[in-house]
Amino acid sequence: MRKVILHYHLFKNAGTSLDAAFKENFSEEKGEWVTKEFPNQPAANREQVRQWILDNPQAKCFSSHTALFPVPEFEDIEVFPVVFVRHPIDRIASAYSFEKRQGDKNFGSTLARNTDLKGYIETRLSLTQDRQCRNFHEQRLATTAGKILEADAHRALAALKRLPFVGIVEHYDLSIKTLQAKLKDFGFEDIELKSIEKNKSSRVSSDLNEKLDEIKVRLGEKLYNELLRINDSDIRIWNAVKDKYESEINK
Repeated sequence: MRKVILHYHLFKNAGTSLDAAFKENFSEEKGEWVTKEFPNQPAANREQVRQWILDNPQAKCFSSHTALFPVPEFEDIEVFPVVFVRHPIDRIASAYSFEKRQGDKNFGSTLARNTDLKGYIETRLSLTQDRQCRNFHEQRLATTAGKILEADAHRALAALKRLPFVGIVEHYDLSIKTLQAKLKDFGFEDIELKSIEKNKSSRVSSDLNEKLDEIKVRLGEKLYNELLRINDSDIRIWNAVKDKYESEINK
């Protein structure tokens, strides 16, 4: 049975750092670590992700920002999915800082370069189909269950139990230690994942509570509280993962 890793690289969730750790174990030059992006149409996306794995028999680790759940299934290939979550408000501020520094001409980068954090969030929230600032994790995790008649919030929380691993940015070191142990059990006995910081936004504080206080000052209390309300599902997802890791730390 062929075994592969599929990294669902969610934007601004330490995915670049994790990919750097993966690339120390799997050669990009030899095609053992590969990356690709996919269309936004769910059916086409999932079929192309499936074909991508089949078309790269030498690959052991796949990484994509845009691959959609559910995890592809094969008769002779076993896929280990990897995904990280992050406090949603901190992730939004990090996304803004990253897009502001980018030279890209896409919508997010152009918007970030031409407004402050408050304007960036207000504009993205005004676009009802834009999920960058609206329960971003919920949308991505809910699709692990496929099409069932259940609210996205319930499906996303259920995904935390269904997936073999969910990491958290706020406990990154413990997350990759946990991931390493699970991947060794999965069949990658020689894997050694190191904590490598890549693509980190230059923030004034590394303490989450301090960062959230800074964001609240920049947004004003009214918008900040509205952002908390709109991201209620993501906060519940984040708390569920955080509680699990902090339980391990307390042990």
